[in-house]
Amino acid sequence: MASYRSIALTALLVAYQPWSMFALTPVSSVARRAGRVTSITSRTTARSMSTTDSPTEEKAAPTVIPNPNAYEKLKMEELVSLCKRRGFIFPSSEIYNGMAGFYDYGPLGAELKKNVKDLWWKTFVHGREDVEGLDSSIIHNPTTWQSSGHLDGFSDPMVDCKETKLRYRADQLFYAPIVIKESGERVGWVLVHEANDEDMVKAAKKQAKKTLKEADKKGAEIEGFSFKDLTEATEEEMSEIPSPASGKPTLTMPRDFNLMFQTNVGAMSDEASIAYLRPETAQGIFINFKNAMGTTRSKIPFGIAQIGKAFRNEITPRNFIFRSREFEQMEVEYFIPPGDDVWEPYHKQWMEDSKQFLLDVGLREDLLGWDVHEGDGLAHYARACTDITFRFPFGVQELMGIAARGNFDLTQHSEGSGKNLDYYCDVTKEKYIPHCIEPSLGVDRLALALICSAYAEDEVGGEKRNFLKFSPRVAPIKASVLPLLKNKEQLVSVARELYDKLRTRWNVSWDATGAIGRRYRRADEVGTPFCITIDFDTVEKDGSVTIRDRDTTEQVRIPMEEVIPYLSKQIDGY
Repeated sequence: MASYRSIALTALLVAYQPWSMFALTPVSSVARRAGRVTSITSRTTARSMSTTDSPTEEKAAPTVIPNPNAYEKLKMEELVSLCKRRGFIFPSSEIYNGMAGFYDYGPLGAELKKNVKDLWWKTFVHGREDVEGLDSSIIHNPTTWQSSGHLDGFSDPMVDCKETKLRYRADQLFYAPIVIKESGERVGWVLVHEANDEDMVKAAKKQAKKTLKEADKKGAEIEGFSFKDLTEATEEEMSEIPSPASGKPTLTMPRDFNLMFQTNVGAMSDEASIAYLRPETAQGIFINFKNAMGTTRSKIPFGIAQIGKAFRNEITPRNFIFRSREFEQMEVEYFIPPGDDVWEPYHKQWMEDSKQFLLDVGLREDLLGWDVHEGDGLAHYARACTDITFRFPFGVQELMGIAARGNFDLTQHSEGSGKNLDYYCDVTKEKYIPHCIEPSLGVDRLALALICSAYAEDEVGGEKRNFLKFSPRVAPIKASVLPLLKNKEQLVSVARELYDKLRTRWNVSWDATGAIGRRYRRADEVGTPFCITIDFDTVEKDGSVTIRDRDTTEQVRIPMEEVIPYLSKQIDGY
């Protein structure tokens, strides 16, 4: 035993860094009532590091100093690099130089997406009595898209550079005149890609500087930029606005570009075999409205929820997974009675419930906002639409939308199919086509927002630390099991037994290599909320383990049999 103690002393003195020292923290009431919980103080830690019971100097718990400006300085390039380096998201087909607009989720990214989808389903399907689930096919009868209006109207404005043959989305390019302040003379135009305000102004100033030099007006003071998106440009203006590719006025006027991916079904490739990959999941819900209502015997108000892939042939996919050509949606179509005085309370409630879900999964409230669509910003059939926005490193963008869609979709499909999609109300004895409220959330956008919200920097015991502060509910790895030494069978076997038990319930990791402080750091970097260390006291003395909290670095010591109840409370809330 003495030799094991000596080994433990040596390992701990080398392994424990200042930022990973023990501190006090509360434990679960279950463990406390059992009377077998030991809060780890500096003194008890010191004793475990000594081969005798002689008094040792107490060491203060590490001071954690958060960096509140970490996110403000975060660049998108750094986030993309982190996602690839840590196994969250990879460029698709990377060994073949990739394919624009497509991404693959790595081991941690796949877990993050699954956790998000499971929580959404648990909240809005299992957690409600008035919503049922559905999983419709990706390819529908092509007439579906004719009835919904997608074949004729599902498009984005596109411009081409006549010299380089590159294409751009016109509503993602912004132009402004270069006007000399003193004389009011316009000497040219700038054209920049959509980004946050600071980056757009920076890019515009760089272009203006070059234009002023060419116009022999170098150093002239210019007015501020008044940006408009390129869809508002007149033909006269377009003849002077430089292309982002050629730097010369070589852009075409904007024209519509249909975003649906076309494919062929069956052995023949002719007009009759043409079909489309769905550009949204909503239409699969509408065409199954009658089936779902009939089989569940539901009464309105009633919702149908779906999680599934959608595909859009984006002209210029950009901003990482925010705008890609293959993505996943989580949508509810919540059907309600008609009437101008009916939809507003439902719309408001879904707005509140949607925001609460985003907060519950770990988004920072200070990065969220609202954007109310009005006038031309509304679809022609919509009564109202409000977006929940998120402040990404590239600017404030839509994260999810909550729309009051009226009865447009069911009416269109009723007419297009010739099938009656009316609902008969037993109470009012009326027949009507229901209206609907649609909360729609992109899985990929939410995953990106979660990674952004989780990004954190602090200083622990004088050392800088970068880590991901995921909520335990969505963290890809819930806990990491760490035997103090990998070459001591007593420690490894006990740790393995605990690891095998934990992974029947959660996704947990095993890490036995390196100093314990470095292992803590590796777990922090990928957002693992808890580390569980098995040491010599575990196998020789009290059968307890040390659980370390990622955010505070505080640690508690609890009996082995209380580990699962403790983690369950922290992760699942019960």
